[in-house]
Amino acid sequence: MQKIYFVVVGKIKESFYRDAVAEYVKRLSRFAKVEIKELSEGANPDAEKEEILRACKGYTIALAIEGKKLSSEQLAEKIKQCTDGGKDITFIIGSSCGLASEVKERADFKLSFSDMTFPHQLMRVILAEQVYRAFMINTGSTYHK
Repeated sequence: MQKIYFVVVGKIKESFYRDAVAEYVKRLSRFAKVEIKELSEGANPDAEKEEILRACKGYTIALAIEGKKLSSEQLAEKIKQCTDGGKDITFIIGSSCGLASEVKERADFKLSFSDMTFPHQLMRVILAEQVYRAFMINTGSTYHK
């Protein structure tokens, strides 16, 4: 069973965000082992970069506003390519300060969800749901309409 890592900077303070992430992680657990690595928030992205890079395993996808936008189906295909190839996947979400350029450069892929900026706590929910959706697409489920 493949592993999906969410390497995230900072803690979620609001229980409704924690509950939503937990629900999607529970749903994802039938497809992959999921691990959330919650890292301490530094004074700036450069202070966080070494810890982020040490936590990354397998194919690494950094969430970055300048990354490539994918449809849900395209994300599903990217995940399928990784899992079919036996690769674990790490998704990186930086703090409210963003990601250091070295983290983005070392990532195998930079993914953008929008030109808009989202709170990093909400982004965890959105990412977890989209990864779950990708697995559902790949299994032919009707979840994705």
